[in-house]
Formats: sequence, structure tokens, C-alpha cells
Amino acid sequence: MGDKNRRQFIKKLGLATASVAAAGSAFSTENRAITYLKRANPLTPSKTVNIALIGAGGMGVEDTKTCLQHEGTRLVAACDLYKGRLTAAKERWGNDIFTTSDYKEILSRKDVDAVIIGTPDHWHKQISVDALLAGKHAYCEKPMVHSVKEGHEVINAWKKSGKVFMVGSQGLSSLGNEKAQQLLAEGAIGDINYAEGFWARHSPTGAWQYPIPEDASPETVDWKRYLSNTTQRPFDPLRFFRWRNYRDYGTGMSGDLFVHLFSSLHFITRSMGPTKISAMGGLRYWKDGREVPDVLLGMFDYPETEAHPGFNLSLRCNFVDGTSGTTYLRIVGSKGSMDVKWEEVVLKRNSGSDEDDFAKAKAKEAGEMVSSRKKMVPPNEISYKAEDGYLGAHYDHFANWLNAIRTGGSVVEDPVFGFRAAAPALLCNDSYFQNTFINWDPVEMKVR
Repeated sequence: MGDKNRRQFIKKLGLATASVAAAGSAFSTENRAITYLKRANPLTPSKTVNIALIGAGGMGVEDTKTCLQHEGTRLVAACDLYKGRLTAAKERWGNDIFTTSDYKEILSRKDVDAVIIGTPDHWHKQISVDALLAGKHAYCEKPMVHSVKEGHEVINAWKKSGKVFMVGSQGLSSLGNEKAQQLLAEGAIGDINYAEGFWARHSPTGAWQYPIPEDASPETVDWKRYLSNTTQRPFDPLRFFRWRNYRDYGTGMSGDLFVHLFSSLHFITRSMGPTKISAMGGLRYWKDGREVPDVLLGMFDYPETEAHPGFNLSLRCNFVDGTSGTTYLRIVGSKGSMDVKWEEVVLKRNSGSDEDDFAKAKAKEAGEMVSSRKKMVPPNEISYKAEDGYLGAHYDHFANWLNAIRTGGSVVEDPVFGFRAAAPALLCNDSYFQNTFINWDPVEMKVR
């Protein structure tokens, strides 16, 4: 996309980043500068939103704790298939909350306005659809679905329901992503041509070796309900408490972590997604019976669209990473690059790298020696950082959801956006296990 087309696109589209404030212009010609990002304080809510939690494990609990930081929210019920988590929920939030192992009992309650779905991935689709059709607003952890074939069912239920549905790739609502979107649209790095993301971990918990409770048994876990939509097996606490390691319930490294990077990239570039997907990797270290790799590489081809030029994306995930863990999304353009994190954006612009052909020709006419050798040029670097006291992307993501519930507005990660971020992650797994390239139609959202 050339400069003229970009200007026309920006003029037509407008910038959706008014809430991101920074001192001075979007980018500077100084060699090094730091500006601070901040967000305006939200309005005091006028309506209490009654929340129920479905799936009270680690992420579900963190989601609920973050949600309840907002004024005008109250937890009234919790659901989980492990009795220990229901006991913990009452200890954490009060004995007066309703608890059950049957999520349909939650959905039948008139005092529940909205649900947070923090279950293993293989239950996301069905609980989301049932919640929407029961008239509940919903916040569902990423990835939105367990397989690509489930995506349109959630989208259709959402459209039919008229309720607010938010997918929980919480980094999407970060100051860092919003600033990066603004910078790219303003031409800070020129035309995008390449992006890369890296998610690294080096710990048992980071590699999904979650602790197993001592009382884990068929008496404390509703194993029959857990398996009711997938392959029947004898009780196995590993498959329940370390579900991410198994394909029947989880979506591997790509579904857990690549989807965050897709969400951020698509938000920043306004892309609908790639058209070609490939992956390779392997199980290098965590040989604990898991069915998914602990090192995964993905390659993705993004076509030229009205929103952006064609570019390529490379994603990497490593659970045996000796660097002690790094996470970033780098977007590279014709004039510079951006390293994007949820609370920071580092913009690097090359100066003096363009050849002035006219000046070069005139110098040659004058008999001056013109060297064809390229020069080393320093980047102009600007760091945008969140101000002290910033409550974080997770907090802001729930603010977006709750505000939409109260006002009838829209959210940044609705089911269409969520599916377009989940699909290439899920197809990355399919490419790995099928050992083949996969073609995807990001507009119609279907495999070609």
C-alpha cells in the first residue's frame, strides 16, 4: 500500500486510539525519546452487573478477580467440575454465592446477567452458545473455539442473541497495542512487509505441568461430565488438571499463546488474517505423556488488502527456552520497526537510508566521485511506556466488556474478531499434525 493509498485509508477509517495519550507527536526525529501512555478514567457505573464464573481454575479465577475490580460488579455463582475449586470459591468470595458442577443451572438463574467462561477449550463452544441463547452476556477465554468447524456456530448464536460476547485475549485492550495501531496507521514504519512473534517459557508451570490436588479422584471430579462431549476414557487426573497437554481438551502452544499474538497483530494492522499457514516443531524436553509439541514454529502469508500491504508472519513458541523467557511482537516496515508489548512500544526508524537519485546523478555530472557502497545509519528510537499506576490490559479488557453490557455498545474482540484470531492458531496445529500447508479464507472464515 503506497503513501497515497494509506492516507486515503486513514482518512476513511479514522484512528480508534483516542484513549491513548502521549506527549508530542506520534513519532519523533530525535535519536532517543520516551513518552508515557495513559488512559482516561472510566465513568462510574450506574448498573450493577451480576457475574457467574463457569470454570473456576487458574485463568477463570484471575478473570473474575480482575472483573470484580470494576465498580458495579458482583459475583453471584460459580461452576466447576472439581469440588475443591467450588470450596475455594466460597472461601474467596463468600458462602452466599451459588455453586454447582452443572453450568446449565448457572444459565437458568435469573440473577445472572453475564458469565465468564474459563473452562478447558473443548467446552468453549457449547457453553458459549448455550449462554448466549439463554440471554446471558459472555466473556470466553481464548481461543474462542476448540476447532475451526465450531466458529460459525458461536458467531450465529451471538448474532441471534443480541448479547455482548467478548473473547478473552486480554492483551488486545492494552495501551501498547493501541499505540502501535496508531503509529502504523500514521506511517511511522512505512509499509509493513514482515512481522514476527516469540513466546518463551522455561518452567514446569509454564509448560503446563500444573499441580494435581491430593484428593483428585472420581469422587471429587465430575469426570463423566468432563468427557461428555469427547472421547471416553478411564479417570485420569493428568487429563483433567493438565488438560492443555492433550488434544481432546486443549489446543496446544498455538491455541494457548499464538492466539494472543494473532489478536494483537490483527488489531494493530486491521487484518482479517492469513491465507496460507504452515508449521513444524517437536517434543524436545517435556516428555511427560503430552500429545503436543513443546517447540513450535509457524509461518503465515498475509495477502494485500485495503487495510495493509501483503506481508509475512513468523511465530515461535519454546517451552525449553534458556533465555529465561521473552515475549514480543515485532512489526517491520519499509522505514522502521516496532517492538510491541502490552505496556510498551519501542519504535525504531532508520534515517538517511533512502538514496537521492537526482542528487546522485548531478554529482556524477560534476565529476564528483560517487560511491555505490551503502552506509551504516543509526535508528531514531522512541520508547512509549505506560504511566505508573496503569491497571493493565486485563483490567481494560473487562472495562470494555462491562461498558458494552451497560450501554449496548460493541467490544474490541467480538466473536468475528475472536474467530479470525483463533482460526490461524488452530490451523497451525492442523498443519503440524497433518504435515501440510493449509489454505484459509479469512474473509469468509473457512478452509479452502
